[in-house]
Amino acid sequence: MSSKLAALIVLGLASASPALAAGQADAKGFVEDSALDVLLRNAYISRDYKQGRQDKAEWGQGAIANFSSGFTQGTIGVGIDAFAAYAVRLDGGRGRAGAGGIDFFYQNPTTGEVDDDLAKGGASIKLRLSNTVLAYGDLRPNLPVLNHDSSRLLPESFTGTMITSNEIDGLELTAGTFHAQSRKSDEGRDSGGLKGIDVIGGSYKFNDALSASVYASDVEDVLKRQYLNLNYTMPIASNALTFDFNGYRTQFDEDFDANESKNRIWSLAATYATGPHAFTLAYQRSSGDVGYDYGFYQNAGGIGDGGNSIWLANSYWSDFNGKDERSWQLSYAVDFAQYGFPGLSYRVAYVRGSDIDAGTTRNGKEREFFNQLSYKVQNGAAKDLNVRLRASALRVSDDARAYNTSGNEVRIFIDYPFSVF
Repeated sequence: MSSKLAALIVLGLASASPALAAGQADAKGFVEDSALDVLLRNAYISRDYKQGRQDKAEWGQGAIANFSSGFTQGTIGVGIDAFAAYAVRLDGGRGRAGAGGIDFFYQNPTTGEVDDDLAKGGASIKLRLSNTVLAYGDLRPNLPVLNHDSSRLLPESFTGTMITSNEIDGLELTAGTFHAQSRKSDEGRDSGGLKGIDVIGGSYKFNDALSASVYASDVEDVLKRQYLNLNYTMPIASNALTFDFNGYRTQFDEDFDANESKNRIWSLAATYATGPHAFTLAYQRSSGDVGYDYGFYQNAGGIGDGGNSIWLANSYWSDFNGKDERSWQLSYAVDFAQYGFPGLSYRVAYVRGSDIDAGTTRNGKEREFFNQLSYKVQNGAAKDLNVRLRASALRVSDDARAYNTSGNEVRIFIDYPFSVF
C-alpha cells in the first residue's frame, strides 16, 4: 500500500465520528439504494477566428450512463460506481476538428485524422464509515483545483483514490491522489499523460450568509497551487447582495519551468438579486511571472488538472487570465418563471481586459460579449430536457495575439437526462 493511500485511509478513519454515524447507519443496501441514470447529449461548437487562425467546428451525439450502487449494511458500507460513454461524430471534417480546437474527438498528431466515434468507461469501489466515503478507481472530481472537464461532448475522468468526509455539519473535507487522466476526447484511461496529482482541502458553511473554502494541489513535476473562496450574502429587504471572492496562487516546478514562475489571480464579484433579475459587477486581476495556466493534458504542454479548474468570475470563452491582465465584467441574468415561462433563463455579459503582457507589449487588450439562452422542459415526456444556446464575440488587440485570438463562438447543447431506475 502506498504511503499516500495509507494517509488517506487514516484521515478517513480519524474523521469518522460514531456520534454522527447517520450516513452509514441509514444504509438500505447495495441494491435498494442503487440508481442508473442516462444523459443523452447532442453538442455543437463552432469557432470563427478573425486573426489568421484556422476555424474550428465539431458536432457530435453522445450517451453517458452512470450507475451508483447503495452501500451494504453494517459498520462499513461497500458500494460500486460505474460509468460508460459513447459518442459519434456527426460533423467536423475539412480540417476543422481535433486538438487545438473543440476537442470532441481525438486527432492523430501524425496523420491529422480525427476519430469518427469514441467509447470509454470506468468504475470505482467505495467504502463508507459514518459520513466519510473512501473511493478508489475512475473518478470525476469536482474541485476548484481538480475539476473534470464536462464542457464538451463527453467528460474526462481521473484514476486514483479520494476521500470525502462530512462528519461535522456544514464542513466537508476532501483529499485525493490520482495517477492517471483520461482525456475527454480519447479512449485511453491514461491518455492525458498525467504523472500524478495530490489534492486536499475543504469547505465550511458558517451560516446561511457566509461560507469559505480552501484547497491545494500538487501536480507532480509541474506545479503547486492553492485556492481560496469566500462567499457572503447580505439580505436587503426581500432582495440580496452577494459578494464572491475567488483566488489562486500557483508556482511551477523547476522540472516544468526552469524559472519556477509564479502566478496570482483573483476575482471579486458583487451580484444584486431582485426578484427574477440578477446584476453582477466583477473585477479580476492576474499578476506574477506568467499568466494562469490550467487544464488540457501534460503530454501536450498543459497542466493535467482538469480543463475546468478555473473558478473565477470572468471565465467565459476567454478566461481573462493573461500575464498581468486586469478585467472588468458587467452582466445581467433573468429567470422568466415569474413571467409565465418556467425553465427559461437568459444571461448576457460584457468583459473587458487590459494591461496584458504578451511579450511584445504590456498593454494588450481583449473584450468579450457573451450571451446564453437556456430552457429546461418542466413536465411531460421530455421533462428535464435542457437546451442551451450560447454565443460569444471575442476581440483581441493585434499586439496581444501571442496570448489569445479574436473570433466568434457558437455553442448549442441539448441535454436529455433520464433515470432508468
